[in-house]
Amino acid sequence: MNSVRRWIKFNWWYYRHPPWDTGISPPELYAFLRHHSPGRALDLGCGTGVNLVTLARHGWRAIGVDYALPAVWRAWRRLRRARLSACVRVGDVTRLAWLGGSFDLVLDIGCFHSLSRVERLAYLSHVERLLMPGGSWLLYAHLAPPCQQAGPDVRGLTDVEIDDLSRRFRLTLREDGLDHNRPSAWFTFEKITP
Repeated sequence: MNSVRRWIKFNWWYYRHPPWDTGISPPELYAFLRHHSPGRALDLGCGTGVNLVTLARHGWRAIGVDYALPAVWRAWRRLRRARLSACVRVGDVTRLAWLGGSFDLVLDIGCFHSLSRVERLAYLSHVERLLMPGGSWLLYAHLAPPCQQAGPDVRGLTDVEIDDLSRRFRLTLREDGLDHNRPSAWFTFEKITP
C-alpha cells in the first residue's frame, strides 16, 4: 500500500474507532516500567496517547509521534484531561530528522509492521540515531506467516528481518503470542554500546 493511501486509511480509522485502540496500556509496557527507572521516551505511532499517559504517570518525559491528525488531537486532549505533561506531534515515523536528543526508551506498539520494507529501513535509521547506548526499543509486531515471508510488501515481520534486527540491536526478550489468531510478538531490543 502506498504511503498516501495508508495516510488516508489511518486518518479515516480515527474518525471511527480503530480496532487496535483498546484504551489501555498493555501489561508488557507496565512490566518494562516496573524494571526501568524513568527517563526520556519516544512513542512511535502513539495513536490516541494511551501509552503517553501511562509513561507520564510513571515519571517518564514522553514524546509521541503519529501521522493521523485525529489521533494526535485525541492524544493531546487525553493528556490535558489527565493534567499530565507530554509532547505529541503529527509526523511520519520514517521522517524524523526534526527530532533531536536521545531517548532511554523507544516504544512501538503496532507501527513498524505496517510499514513497507523501504519505510522500515528509514524508520530503523531514526531509531538507531535517537536511542541512547544501552537504551531499550520495546516493539510489538505481527509476524509474517511462514508461507508469506517473501515479497516487497510482506505484512508483518519476517524471520529474516528479526535476525537482522537482532544484529543491529541486542535482543533481550521475546514473547510470542496471538492477536486475533494472528501470530505476534513483543520484543525488547537494547542498543548496543559502541
